[in-house]
Amino acid sequence: MMAASCIAASELLHNIKLIAYQKASCVLIRRISTSTLQCSSQPLVKAESALQQLVGVVGLEIHAQIRSSTKLFSGSSVRFLAPPNSLVSFFDASLPGTLPVLNRRCVEAAVMTALALNCTINKKSLFDRKHYFYADLPAGYQITQQRRPIAVDGLLTYSFLGGKKGNQVIRKNVHIKQIQLEQDSGKSLHDDANSQTLIDLNRAGIGLMELVMEPDMSCGEEAAAAVRELQLILQALGTCQGNMSEGQLRVDANVSVHRPGEPLGIRTEVKNINSIRYLARAIDFEIQRQTDVVQRGGIVQNETRSYDSKSGETVPMRDKEGLQDYRFMPEPNLPPLIVFEDNASLPAGIDVCQAVVVQTIKEGLPELPSIKRDRLVQAYSILPEHSFTLVNEDGLMEYFEAVMKSTKKESRKVIGWVTNELLGLLKQQDMSVSQR
Repeated sequence: MMAASCIAASELLHNIKLIAYQKASCVLIRRISTSTLQCSSQPLVKAESALQQLVGVVGLEIHAQIRSSTKLFSGSSVRFLAPPNSLVSFFDASLPGTLPVLNRRCVEAAVMTALALNCTINKKSLFDRKHYFYADLPAGYQITQQRRPIAVDGLLTYSFLGGKKGNQVIRKNVHIKQIQLEQDSGKSLHDDANSQTLIDLNRAGIGLMELVMEPDMSCGEEAAAAVRELQLILQALGTCQGNMSEGQLRVDANVSVHRPGEPLGIRTEVKNINSIRYLARAIDFEIQRQTDVVQRGGIVQNETRSYDSKSGETVPMRDKEGLQDYRFMPEPNLPPLIVFEDNASLPAGIDVCQAVVVQTIKEGLPELPSIKRDRLVQAYSILPEHSFTLVNEDGLMEYFEAVMKSTKKESRKVIGWVTNELLGLLKQQDMSVSQR
């Protein structure tokens, strides 16, 4: 009897340990899946079930406001924080009889961006009307490039710090499906106190580049690193100031989960994320939310969501319209957009000053972030992770090079002081080098 009790007690203790181990394994798996530092490249626990092998799939649509003194199709000025409706032409307000006139600067900016992103530039691209009705779109349609955009098939190489100690530079690629020119809409200002919505058309007609990134990313950290690299490239080119707080760079994330080897899952779109930090958090939350839904046997809804930075969660906005009929049609008031490879390809009678020539723009490309990092490593014998920090922190590379010119200290001592003491002090004050 006593022996049987001992055996039963031993089995009970074994079961308790087994349950505790299983719970601990679940906690470990959950930590791996939600960590923004490990993404999907982190090996999973061997004992996990098939339901726990879901991985995130992330694609991005990025709207970059072109740095130009005037709008895409009108002569109205572009200025942030101007009085409401003070920068609106007759065309911007869609008054009858007004016609679009293409801004050459916006075309050159798109070509320059396409070259920096290794895109194929279409020598002939087309404009289309995308019809939808909203109060801040007075024409009832947006002029965009649906059928044949100005550039396709690009590649962006981005880096982020990873590894066990977080100091290993990891490089990855994301494919650029296309870059298209389009006009921005106005802005709706919701006055909840008086139950009304006010419309400001200052932003209506500003030139945008829409960059579509293929779903080659797997977590928030990768998406954030890709957007940061794009932001640095645009700022180096001068084609977009990239200030996300002013709406100059707006990101929509398409997120889904699936098991490797199976078709992609149903995606949700997280709209208008205006911070790189929030982008990473929104994507990681959405991946975990969808994983939980699938593991419970539910179905992920094809919907549009927004990110609530206070709660750290995504919340539904509206159901996706599915195959909504935007009634795309060719823009009848704009001829095909033609760019030329070089001066030799210009037809007789074309003014060189009025043409967009790819070779001329290519010759004027500045030093891009990836080239800057390689140059810093070679010139100052610093580690790749240090060059990554110098280039990615606003104003830090210029400060480091200025210090090196004014001191006889070794570069490794200067880089140690800059990346540790200086950056640490600035972060305590919530400042950047450019604000000094």
